[in-house]
Amino acid sequence: MANISFVQIFLMVGFIGITGCSTPKSAESNPPAEQTNLSDDSLLTLAQKQTFQYFWEGAENISGLARERIHIDGDYPQNDQDVVTTGGSGFGIMTILVGIERGFITRSEGYNRLNRIVDYLGKADRFHGAWPHWLYGPTGKVKPFGEKDNGGDLVETAFMAQALLCVRQYFNDGNIEEKSLAKKADELWKGIDWNFYRNGDQNVLYWHWSPNYEWTINFPIRGYDECLITYVLAASSPTHGVPAEVYHEGWARNGAIKSSAEQYGYQLILAHNGHEGTVGPLFWSQYSYLALDPRGLKDHYADYWTLNRNHALINREYAIENPKNFKGYGANTWGLTASYSVDGYSAHSPKNDLGVITPTAAISSIPYTPEYSMEVIRHLYNDLGDKLWGKYGFYDAFSETDNWFPKRYLAIDQGTIPVMIENYRSGLLWNLFMSAPEIQAGLLKLGFTSTQHTLTANQAIAEEVQ
Repeated sequence: MANISFVQIFLMVGFIGITGCSTPKSAESNPPAEQTNLSDDSLLTLAQKQTFQYFWEGAENISGLARERIHIDGDYPQNDQDVVTTGGSGFGIMTILVGIERGFITRSEGYNRLNRIVDYLGKADRFHGAWPHWLYGPTGKVKPFGEKDNGGDLVETAFMAQALLCVRQYFNDGNIEEKSLAKKADELWKGIDWNFYRNGDQNVLYWHWSPNYEWTINFPIRGYDECLITYVLAASSPTHGVPAEVYHEGWARNGAIKSSAEQYGYQLILAHNGHEGTVGPLFWSQYSYLALDPRGLKDHYADYWTLNRNHALINREYAIENPKNFKGYGANTWGLTASYSVDGYSAHSPKNDLGVITPTAAISSIPYTPEYSMEVIRHLYNDLGDKLWGKYGFYDAFSETDNWFPKRYLAIDQGTIPVMIENYRSGLLWNLFMSAPEIQAGLLKLGFTSTQHTLTANQAIAEEVQ
């Protein structure tokens, strides 16, 4: 089976049935109710605070986790309000930490919600330690993502695990109750059997395992796409770790992951989905780096800061060139990534450009392209106004060409916004995750170096990780 990414699996299991509908033609959009003369700093805080509410006020009632999607418009019946997403909830957990730090909620309020979440996750369905892609919020039972995808999803689990480690590091030195929360988060992380997902000790990780179909999906995780964090965590686990060969032979394809291709004068550095010269959707430079700090991070294959910055810059240059002449594209309107689309759900990229801009793409690239991302944020907020800005921040996607402005949100798209803005502003999640001793040992084991963080192979943990 050819190597494909998360969003293509989305399409295979039927998410393409979710369609949008055009909004009526209208006069020029009014700015949002909030001020339009905000400073950059105030506008970033507003974007974080409004989007934070998706994971706070909009969370599923029983679990406290993130709903897969929330539709504000009434044109499409939302029939899955009880469905929570594992990966998107991991993003939401990190967003709650941002909310505490920014004063959107108190530390006590954040603790109470996170304590409820980790207790819930400890009782929810798991498969060799891995959670499924979707859960029924009220019961904690798996909701199949597809007929044969009704078990463990290792990539979604990785997105959750990075958040749990951030929670552990955040509350480790707190009061008795907070230390108890940190311990529970640690136990959940250590319960993930990464080694099982080698499917018989192969030197590659597999995305899915089903209690009914076992390895039938047969999808090995190979780079480069959004899944780097999966291998970092698997190598770092002190309880169920994998050897370095799994990373080098499986993810890095024995070195074939490297690319010499360029676009718009920027090197790709790594072959996206194994294809030379292809540029993937922008979430590939975001999901693995919500916690893993790319600043000064290098291994045998890439300088990860340059990799991600170039990815964003190529995306922007493509929008400026606008070879398909879509309305609105340009220096202040760029950002192609996986999101809702006019005719369903699609992994937008320069090779799959449908005239749809997804706000999270440029906004969540702000650590890499701060000035350019800020131009997009200000244009979307000031000029497109309430066409794009709603209860939980910027809506998921829009097309000026098709006059398509659906009032809908997806957890995985909203979740990167507060986190990556915060990493740009303070490095909060990056510093928490990189302070974990087993992560430092795991990165050293895989051959990583960092100029931003001192990587130390704590002897006791290093021995467990090896």
